[in-house]
Amino acid sequence: MNQPSESVVERFLRYVRVDTQSREDATTTPSTDSQWTLSRGLVEELRSLGAQTVRISDHCMIYATIPSNLPAGAEAPALGLLAHVDTSPAVSGAGVTPIVHRDYRGGDITLPGDPTQVITVAQNPALSDMIGDDIITTDGTTLLGSDDKAGVATIMTLVDILARNPTIPHGPIQIGFTADEEIGTGIDKFDVESFGARFAYTVDGGPLGEISDETWSARLATIAIRGKNTHPGTAKGVMVNSMYALADFLLRLPQDMLPETTEDRVGFVHPYAGIADVEESSIKVLLRDFELDGLAAKERLLRDIVAEVERRHAGISIRIDIKENYKNMKEVLKHHPELTRNALEAARRAGLEPFMLPIRGGTDGSKLTFRGLPCPNIFTGGHNFHSKLEFNSRRGLEKTTETLLHLVQIFAE
Repeated sequence: MNQPSESVVERFLRYVRVDTQSREDATTTPSTDSQWTLSRGLVEELRSLGAQTVRISDHCMIYATIPSNLPAGAEAPALGLLAHVDTSPAVSGAGVTPIVHRDYRGGDITLPGDPTQVITVAQNPALSDMIGDDIITTDGTTLLGSDDKAGVATIMTLVDILARNPTIPHGPIQIGFTADEEIGTGIDKFDVESFGARFAYTVDGGPLGEISDETWSARLATIAIRGKNTHPGTAKGVMVNSMYALADFLLRLPQDMLPETTEDRVGFVHPYAGIADVEESSIKVLLRDFELDGLAAKERLLRDIVAEVERRHAGISIRIDIKENYKNMKEVLKHHPELTRNALEAARRAGLEPFMLPIRGGTDGSKLTFRGLPCPNIFTGGHNFHSKLEFNSRRGLEKTTETLLHLVQIFAE
């Protein structure tokens, strides 16, 4: 097999150096102009690799086609492969300095830009299985951006390999790169109909072998608490400080229902952003559960807490608004078991031991699945996403690319 013009590792290192951090308080898509930089570069790169109908939308969504090379009369369904260009708002993605720790021999990895940032074997047991691999980290001052530039790099390398190896059989492949996945808004601007795929996979997962056809069902609660402000020197009998009600609300959240105390299939409520002020305080709370009944129970819990806090604090009024973010894609994907089977088989052919794991989060595929594009999720080899301790590896990137190469052939068989 002819090798790609650029290795997947070199592509990945090139992409992560481009700042594409999304911003949660923006009203436009993309939420940051910096996402255009990488996306426009990908468009030119796709064209240079021979992809067809390459285009980028007004909302920074990239679409491209790799035409089928099957003989006349042979057909395969149009298969989509997707990844997102943006990185999390949680940790800076500006000035990323990737470091390749070659031929890892074991032990903790101290990141040189901030020696307080240490990737420990105790907290990252996967390192024990990576002896001899090349570990890719940051210098400890930013996130790495493996979520999801690893997905972008592996898909682009697949396109490169197919261009240089026209005898590898595959049906039509639709390539999609999206903006603002991390803030959950970009995919609303993705044109499923013009994308042209019957099925798709997001390449946006974690450790090698991880295949997911299940995500959270997710809602967002916004709680606004209104009090009354006045000069503190003459506040007696007049001021009503909303911050006390906010504190009361937070302390009433069950400790065993928070993200820091839950794992596996146990859902959570997560207060993650807020404003505290005398006149008005507010808090945003994520509600997550794999089951719709469990999600509904968490919504009832929040409403009951709000009612109790409002009753206990004279002069306070509280408004709670809850909206749906996305639903568990398993509700649809259970009707398409062949998609999961094909992904598992592709990973096996790549020499991996695949496993199923529900995502304690969401992907673009969560919404796409309910918009008529069934979309499981495939690993990228990454760990510790949204963190300065994020890492991937040469083997992680190469095996993901190899899995995608087998996957497109399986759909052509």
